[in-house]
Amino acid sequence: MEYNTLRQKMAIPEYGRNIQSMIEHLFTIEDRIKRTQAAYYIVSIMAQMNPQVRESSDYLHKLWDHLHIISDFKLDVDSPYDPPKRENVQRKPRHVGYNSNEIRYGHYGLYTANLINKAILYDEGNEKTALVQAIANYMKKQYLSWNRDSVTDETISLNLNELSGGRLTLTEDMKLVSTNEILSKAGLNQNLAMQKQKKKFNQKPGSQGFQKKKQR
Repeated sequence: MEYNTLRQKMAIPEYGRNIQSMIEHLFTIEDRIKRTQAAYYIVSIMAQMNPQVRESSDYLHKLWDHLHIISDFKLDVDSPYDPPKRENVQRKPRHVGYNSNEIRYGHYGLYTANLINKAILYDEGNEKTALVQAIANYMKKQYLSWNRDSVTDETISLNLNELSGGRLTLTEDMKLVSTNEILSKAGLNQNLAMQKQKKKFNQKPGSQGFQKKKQR
């Protein structure tokens, strides 16, 4: 039996011994592609261990930083982000937890970041192309829910490229849903909700709808 006190000190104890062992196992995988795929899998597990902070798109960046830190900055994989430098990490990374002021592109949310991470692993082909286009349309919808003024497809393409570390791009033949169509659908849903709410308030005490609710 091997006692924890005799083992190598963990760089970030919050993730536990199992995560550190999994990261150490990456060094035994000679194939770079397989090693990278395994690294993505470990990052997904690290994300599951911290469900309370899944609203930050910047969260994945920090997870990859932690992956490199736990590996003692020696891990050689195709990371979607530039690995941190040892000299820039002057103290033990703080406990996983981030506020909204630290979020870059926070309006897209972690769900979008997870979709992008999965799309990166797809082989080139029609399936990946369709997925990238679907992600871009979803990003456009999320952007407009945050800023209803307008957004160009070029902006979405640039954001997608940056969030994927340059691995996902929109080609010229990929057409996104128009801003007007997205906003009109959102406006229709809001109008329906407002009409229902208005109908409830307009019901009089003697009306049938009011009586049914009162009997419940």
